[in-house]
Amino acid sequence: MSLNTFGHLFRVTTWGESHGPALGATIDGCPPNVDITAEAIQHWLEKRKPGQNKFTTQRREPDQVEILSGVFEGKSTGTPIQLMIRNTDQRSKDYGDIADTFRPGHADITYFQKYGNRDFRGGGRSSARETAARVAAGGIARAALASLVPDLTITGYMTQIGPHAIDRANFDWDQIDQNPFWTPDAKAANDWANYLDDLRKSHDSVGAIIEVNAKNAPAGLGAPIYGKLDTDLAAAMMSINAVKGVEIGEGMNAATLKGSENADEIFLGNDGKPAYSSNHSGGILGGISTGQDIVVRFSVKPTSSILTPRKSINKSGQSIDVVTKGRHDPCVGIRAVPVAEAMMACVLLDHLLLHRGQIGENQGEIG
Repeated sequence: MSLNTFGHLFRVTTWGESHGPALGATIDGCPPNVDITAEAIQHWLEKRKPGQNKFTTQRREPDQVEILSGVFEGKSTGTPIQLMIRNTDQRSKDYGDIADTFRPGHADITYFQKYGNRDFRGGGRSSARETAARVAAGGIARAALASLVPDLTITGYMTQIGPHAIDRANFDWDQIDQNPFWTPDAKAANDWANYLDDLRKSHDSVGAIIEVNAKNAPAGLGAPIYGKLDTDLAAAMMSINAVKGVEIGEGMNAATLKGSENADEIFLGNDGKPAYSSNHSGGILGGISTGQDIVVRFSVKPTSSILTPRKSINKSGQSIDVVTKGRHDPCVGIRAVPVAEAMMACVLLDHLLLHRGQIGENQGEIG
């Protein structure tokens, strides 16, 4: 299996399977002398860790990260950084009944059609467990960004579960870390808890929409045509397991707006920098960041592993009813939030390094 690497200068390769002994990431291109500790990376992994509440899978994994190379005396050396997370709570026997069966909605059938074999234990490489390695890599990216762009903040949050969306009038940044859904709407969090609890008890699942916001990103990141910042952001988010759609800024809704409504008017701010009347562009114009908030949104499909019987076929082509045992998220969107933050961090760092390499400090001055 090829193509397990993303990025240009800051390159991340993830490896490992859901029920293997370990998984992890190899990071190449991290600048030297960045403050890096396992404890700092662990902070981000704690947000993604399974089994934290009844709304996520009850698989109990400590997700303890180990730094095997590329860091000396608490600082990056500029050489490849190897991160490893051991699997400790696999229950592969839960998947014995589907060894020769293709679960509807899963990558089982496409992996078999492509490779002629598959790791049926929890989905192997196609499992959302792979995203733990991305979050660890994102911790490295965040550390590098903190040294290069200290004011930059990256925050992910849920805006919708199933048909139930937040009320933007209730948006409160301080609420995001106060509920199990990472949502800025406290009322929505209460409503979602009841909704998801009923769904979980009925052996079903539901999808979600996640938004991730990067504040104080510098203007000028990205390049026209094939090196667009939004191209790489869209690819990064779409690569997350179960993601089926990505939007930048106004996204699909831009098709409903007039040009006079969609174009963000430009002014010279009191700080002498460009200011905008709105942010329909999501902080990116022509593939290049404007200095506004970078806003990316994506939809996650419902968890396909459910106890409700679904019709499928086995390797022999025989019809069969599939009931997926094991421990699964009733809404994978919840734990996709820290993954989205990590992918945003990796892409922004990559483009910041590309920008510094090509442009340096030479940029167009306004005012």
